[in-house]
Amino acid sequence: MSTDAVGGVWTYAIDLSRALGEAGIETILVTTGPGPSDAQRRTVGAIETIRLIETDAPLDWLAPDAASIATAGQRIAALARSHDVDLVQVNAPALAADVAFDRPVVAATHSCLATWWDAVETGPMPADFRWRVALTQAGLLAADTVVAPSHAFAAATRRVHRLPVMPHVVHNGRASVRPATRSETGADHAFTAGRLWDRGKNLVVLDRAAELGAPIVAAGPLIGPGGDGTPFDHLTCLGTLDPAALNDRIAARPIFVSAALYEPFGLAILEAAQAGCALVLSDIPTFREVWGDVACFVPARDVAGFADAIKRLLADPAERARRGEAAAKASRQFTATAMRDGMIAVYASVVRSVSGRAAA
Repeated sequence: MSTDAVGGVWTYAIDLSRALGEAGIETILVTTGPGPSDAQRRTVGAIETIRLIETDAPLDWLAPDAASIATAGQRIAALARSHDVDLVQVNAPALAADVAFDRPVVAATHSCLATWWDAVETGPMPADFRWRVALTQAGLLAADTVVAPSHAFAAATRRVHRLPVMPHVVHNGRASVRPATRSETGADHAFTAGRLWDRGKNLVVLDRAAELGAPIVAAGPLIGPGGDGTPFDHLTCLGTLDPAALNDRIAARPIFVSAALYEPFGLAILEAAQAGCALVLSDIPTFREVWGDVACFVPARDVAGFADAIKRLLADPAERARRGEAAAKASRQFTATAMRDGMIAVYASVVRSVSGRAAA
């Protein structure tokens, strides 16, 4: 299984690999991009059914050219052969483009430039995006099957990349990592977390909502790997928090807010819901699919709407508590075990299909 150590794919890969181990399936994790931290290595080292192999291959979305991505894919294919694995899962579909894998390949798409651009930007893509999008499309088409974390994102992926069939959907899941104790009253502010520099997260709207009197605290990096970033004047920005500090922030049960224009699933929202945080979310298809019965929805660019929704919940503790409990109840369907079982079903189907074709 390919992974990187810089974002949500790492969290996904660790949660899935740990859960697979509980079902008797061993996983070799192969990293691309910047190496894992010591804490990340310790996490893997504590799980007997995971073996970590670090490479110096670049991340697909930061690679200098197509050849370097192909080299990374070839390295993964060689490792699959040398370790005689049963199946390969690439969490960056571009790694499957123009690579001869001699065993079944599942491409799990968690995000991509084409669907991001479709949701966030207008006009023609820059040249540096176009070749990356072409590689992602080639990898999606080359894989034996494609998996997406939500029906909304699966539909967007099929449409933008012109796939012949709809990707399988296996919702993301997490084991609850909340502390045993949590605030009973809820923190007196709204909270958001993620890549604050990413225009798809739409933090500019929350910054303007904070200007209208909604107290909003944000955690996450302000500057992206490519130097992207926008200064915020009204948000309280905490920078990047370690997992324990982030857990403590969420355990205080603030109102969790996201104004995202683009979100294939939203692990941070799931973690907040597990803690019983009331949710105020942008009205986009993914959030409607996952949280449609429990969240307060606001049009993604409606500054006053976000400010009003946050202030209204802060002023109504009973409604806030009701929504928080509803979010916690809804979150129970998105477990690491459910995600594992969904992926095992995909693996079994792919192995049967590939074996059948080989026999024929």
